Amino acid sequence: MDLLPNKPARHILTVAVEDYFQATAFSGLIDSRQWARFETRVEQNTLHALDLLDRHSTTATFFFMTWVAERFPQLVREVVRRGHEVADGGDSKRSFRQLSPGEFASQLRRSKAILENAAGMRVRGFRAADHRLSRRDLWALRTLADNGYQYDSSLNPSLFSFHREPWRQFIHSEEFDGNRIWEVPLSSLKLCGFQLPVAGGNWFRQMPEMLIRRAVAHWSKRYNEPFVMYFRIWDLDLDQPVITGASRISKLRHYRNSGKMPALLDAFLSAYHFTSISDHLDLAPERVEPASAPAAVIRPAYASKELRIPVTIVIPCYNETSALPYLANALRGLREHATQYDIRLVFVNDGSSDDTGEKLRALFADWAGAEIVNHDRNRGVAAAVLTGIRAARTETVCSMDCDCTYDPEELPNMIPLLTPDVDLVTASPYHPDGRVLRVPAWRLALSKGASALYRAVLRQPLHTYTSCFRVYRRSAVLAVELKQPGFLGVAELLGKLDLSGSRIVEYPATLNVRMLGHSKMKIVRTIAGHFRLMLSFALERLRHRPEPLRARSCFNSTVLLPKGFDRD
Repeated sequence: MDLLPNKPARHILTVAVEDYFQATAFSGLIDSRQWARFETRVEQNTLHALDLLDRHSTTATFFFMTWVAERFPQLVREVVRRGHEVADGGDSKRSFRQLSPGEFASQLRRSKAILENAAGMRVRGFRAADHRLSRRDLWALRTLADNGYQYDSSLNPSLFSFHREPWRQFIHSEEFDGNRIWEVPLSSLKLCGFQLPVAGGNWFRQMPEMLIRRAVAHWSKRYNEPFVMYFRIWDLDLDQPVITGASRISKLRHYRNSGKMPALLDAFLSAYHFTSISDHLDLAPERVEPASAPAAVIRPAYASKELRIPVTIVIPCYNETSALPYLANALRGLREHATQYDIRLVFVNDGSSDDTGEKLRALFADWAGAEIVNHDRNRGVAAAVLTGIRAARTETVCSMDCDCTYDPEELPNMIPLLTPDVDLVTASPYHPDGRVLRVPAWRLALSKGASALYRAVLRQPLHTYTSCFRVYRRSAVLAVELKQPGFLGVAELLGKLDLSGSRIVEYPATLNVRMLGHSKMKIVRTIAGHFRLMLSFALERLRHRPEPLRARSCFNSTVLLPKGFDRD
């Protein structure tokens, strides 16, 4: 039974323009500094939303996140061209709750200038990226009013918030020193004494569809006020990448029932008339002259390519189609920032059975100094690293995982530690100055336990032995033969260098959870393999008793020196 009535007076429709990786469900996982690395889908999703509204002859208010508006000004202009309102969707890099009124005002002026310069229209409204405005946050309304904003739509009544001020559930105004500002709350209904948000987003995905339809119909019959609805543009994207590193709760919030959103929105747009906030408030559109173009960014001038330090980065890839766009953007950022190095890339497609080879060619075919080497079968990460090292044409060779669990922009800090008396620099999240973020505790315990056992059987007391994020002296590694080509081979390679007398520097790094794709490690098999490898190292050390090394600190790292040796 269709509970949607015939079209009544107009309601209000708002659209949050943000990309899938900027969703609040992932705010504790994905740092805003990582946003530029993700495959962006904001443009295609916004165009999809515009087409949906065109089909229903509906206008809406599009709240643009500042990060998006700054990078896609043409998208802001397209929204205006299609007859919709553009408003400020906040800067989720720093919530206004973290700012003083002065800092918030400065942020607003910057966001407003970016949006108005792109849209050519006066920006009148604001909405916080997290849709939260509590009683103690009402000071922000004064700051908005003082900076020329005429309405805010951040209030989202839920549970017992504002239960003593039920009028805040509806559109109302506040006045500060003669400046009036309207508050346009997202709609909610009272149920069992508390406010139930029914305006859209996660509530639309999680609640039964029949309940959502009844809630909107109930509002339309009971109140002579517009129902204020919203959706995020990624609500329409059924093929968005899956953030595999997210917690179960975050995945539930973001992905559960996502497939029902396009049809549900289509049904509401067919049944009701919607309009923008400014149209409802009778705020006439006002054109503004775009500001002059900002001065061009002057990048530092560097010497010719021949004078830069040549470095090769080896990246093993096995069934990594979903992670490659993120990797490409991370490497692009590394090249832009590490201008003192002539960075070459060797990708080793380790017998992938998916589209990794094709994706590598599509992403990196036009990169100068990039080479793709193929294994005819999967030989494991360590074998792939050795293949890449042998294919390299530089003495300094770095290795890193395709999933960027270590930030590649740490490599410029590690490379200088490969001094003439050092053969290997290895990242160490377990170093006292290192960090581990969001890695499951059980996996962390296993890894730390393995490191403690390796420390007992090898010469050099490192904190981490299994990291693939390293800087090698190529000539020191070429002759190494591995019996363990997979994940175990990473520890075997370090162990063989250790037992042969090579000096190793340990760099404190941050290990983060994998964002995209899945780990290929077989846990039980790998644990058993580590025990066998440790036994072989212990026997090798008993057969050859080299002078033990002692550790000393150097540049926040650990350098291992023989007894009696002092570089000072």
